[in-house]
Amino acid sequence: MRHKLITSAAILSSLLVIIIVFGNIVIVAQKGDVTGTWTAKTRDSAEKHRTSKADDDHDDDDLDRFDPKADKRGPRLHLNLQRERRGENWSSGQSFRFDEISGLTEAQTQNGPVNFTIAREAGQVSFTGSFSNGQGSGTFTFAPDRGFFDRMQQRGFDFYKDEPEEKNVRRSTFEDRALTAFFLNVTAERADDLLSANFGDLGIDDLFKATIFKIDGKFMSEMKATGYPNLSMEDLVKARIFKIDANYVSQIRSMGYDKGNFESLVKFRIFKVTPEFLNELRSAGLSNISAADIVKCRIFNIDAEYVRNARAKDPNASIEDIVKMKIGLGRGFMRDEL
Repeated sequence: MRHKLITSAAILSSLLVIIIVFGNIVIVAQKGDVTGTWTAKTRDSAEKHRTSKADDDHDDDDLDRFDPKADKRGPRLHLNLQRERRGENWSSGQSFRFDEISGLTEAQTQNGPVNFTIAREAGQVSFTGSFSNGQGSGTFTFAPDRGFFDRMQQRGFDFYKDEPEEKNVRRSTFEDRALTAFFLNVTAERADDLLSANFGDLGIDDLFKATIFKIDGKFMSEMKATGYPNLSMEDLVKARIFKIDANYVSQIRSMGYDKGNFESLVKFRIFKVTPEFLNELRSAGLSNISAADIVKCRIFNIDAEYVRNARAKDPNASIEDIVKMKIGLGRGFMRDEL
């Protein structure tokens, strides 16, 4: 018994020696913490465009364009985090306002050692390193907030659940997903807002996409009400990217084009099909035209005047015929004739 007590005391003494270094207590990384290295540089504004793809790989600043309320003014610190897991390199970058950073001022980025933290609902990242002339580097430790992820699990967003194995696909870990949640600034409020739209089962990837593209419950409900069946989060992402909202859907339908699936609307936006353009085609006699044919008219620069001239030569000309005429292949017509 005495031997066991002496052994235990020796182990405890060793731990104390590890934790206490030169009289300063250091934080020992716990299981689930993520460590790695960081580099940083100051920026005058979040609106400043990247100057080097290598410097700003995985930059999240451009995502502000989906958020009209994003504060793009004032100086920021652009941070790139790198870590290695299972022999693979991971990196991600994002710019932070200085009022989001504890323990670091813009003046401190000019010279000297630094210790600072950034805290969000998903956890806290602690940084140690140094700066010189607005550029810095060092090491970081990310400590996930387990309480937050417990609450997210109760809402149906299970960050702890292991991904199924897939051949030649690296499975993400809880730490991977937690760090992504930190970088995207995922919040419980956003999760509750998305769930309020009753959009069906939502997963973690859906939560990430909604956060990146500023998709909220109001937008989800409005798009759901447009009547397109089985809209997915991927569809909503496309809607955000190509600026499709309930008003645009209503305008297109008011022109009498209530055909096709949601992809038709996406193509309309890609090829700049507007209600005005649809009206012009209808005025030229194309009242019963498919979404695919409308897109063809845009691709081959066929407007109402061209349709009128083509049908003056051939009243029965279809859109396919008119396209062939445009490129000089149809019914003896040359491109420059019309």
